[in-house]
Amino acid sequence: MQYKFEVEGGNFSKAGTASSEVKKILNQLNVDYKLIKRIVVALYEAEVNIVAHANKGIIDVDIDTERIKLVLNDSGPGIPNIEKAMEAGFSTATQKVREMGFGAGMGLPNIKRNADILNISSETGKGTSVEIIVFLKP
Repeated sequence: MQYKFEVEGGNFSKAGTASSEVKKILNQLNVDYKLIKRIVVALYEAEVNIVAHANKGIIDVDIDTERIKLVLNDSGPGIPNIEKAMEAGFSTATQKVREMGFGAGMGLPNIKRNADILNISSETGKGTSVEIIVFLKP
């Protein structure tokens, strides 16, 4: 099963729309609630990163009997130092984003904690690609 979601940069009122839809789908598929929680947390964090940092993004969701694969591609400023961005508390969020309660620097660490596989690639000035895989079976 494949799904695609568009994410609008800067539109915090719609942040979380894709993760809510994926949660509904996974509930309908009777996926274990602990796995759903991990998947939704990882996806929400990645989705909010697009809203906070990029102009726009696309989320591709691929679900099969073994795993869920989430691929998020954005057209944003890119991440100059992925290793630094993975540090808990490191943030490049604007003051405006922080005032809205986002940008604490826990997004990428939370994604990593909830994913079985996490791949991030980024090119400064072009955008970022995040691949999250969570296995549905032990």
